[in-house]
Amino acid sequence: MQQGSRRSFTQRETISLSRRAEAFLEMLAVERGASPGTVDSYRNDLKSFEKFVTKLGEQSFETSTGTVRGFMASMGGAGMAPTTMSRRLSALRQYFGFLVAEGVRNDDPTEAIESPRRGRPLPKVLSESDVEKLLAGAHAVQAPRGARLIAMVELLYATGLRVSELVGLPLGALARDRSVVTVRGKGGRERIVPLSLPAREAIEAWISVRSRFIEKNKTSPWLFPSKSAREGHLTRGMFAQLLKELAVGAGLPASSVSPHVLRHAFASHLLAHDADLRSVQQMLGHADISTTQIYTHVLDERLKSLVRNYHPLSGNMASGTV
Repeated sequence: MQQGSRRSFTQRETISLSRRAEAFLEMLAVERGASPGTVDSYRNDLKSFEKFVTKLGEQSFETSTGTVRGFMASMGGAGMAPTTMSRRLSALRQYFGFLVAEGVRNDDPTEAIESPRRGRPLPKVLSESDVEKLLAGAHAVQAPRGARLIAMVELLYATGLRVSELVGLPLGALARDRSVVTVRGKGGRERIVPLSLPAREAIEAWISVRSRFIEKNKTSPWLFPSKSAREGHLTRGMFAQLLKELAVGAGLPASSVSPHVLRHAFASHLLAHDADLRSVQQMLGHADISTTQIYTHVLDERLKSLVRNYHPLSGNMASGTV
């Protein structure tokens, strides 16, 4: 009889635990208006945690900070993505917050636990040969549109400007000898960026035909004017579209090329050729050098890739190649 009561007690505790979790999920749906998909996501996250604590002989609603740390460590050891780990921890934070609010427990065991670092995604970067393909494709476009396209690609690749900075450049931003361009960036901060010889030559060629994009008997203050755009200059969307078409014509995937990808290429290629990180930061207009350091990670990944693919001890080299 005593043994039967014991089994009954254990069963009641299991049901009680399920009811607490279900009460939390019901609160999400009713009080917070969470969608069924969101509720299901929380349910799965809580099930994962309950499965973990059950193996330890514990119950989730009265577990400790150490157990939650162990749960996080088990996910990390299983190679789970930081985003998934962060989502599950967030679900636990809300669950324990609910239990505290309901008076089930007095403390939140997740309070002292930091979310996993997600790691900043590495930017897409074109190779130097891909940039050459783009420029070759631009040179194949007939003037005056071809001259504009060459000038924009050369200028973007030579300076790393943001696309909004590029299309909104006033003609007066160029020095008389075209050696530098003055850029007004985020927060109204100005910076001066030197221009390469190919960029200077492309700009001169463009300026010689620029008047064809301005209405007759009118003037425009913009380096890249547009008759049709409300802003008076070529729009970001139109330039992005022109780049996509250029990429396809050059044999590159349209998804691999954008104005921002060319900005990334500018920075990573400079650093690959031993440019100073602080100088690259100034040219990009980054307020914090940590933002610029992401490009050093790109180079690190490329180096690792080269070692994996071509080092004789990696096991990935094609037979007979050097």
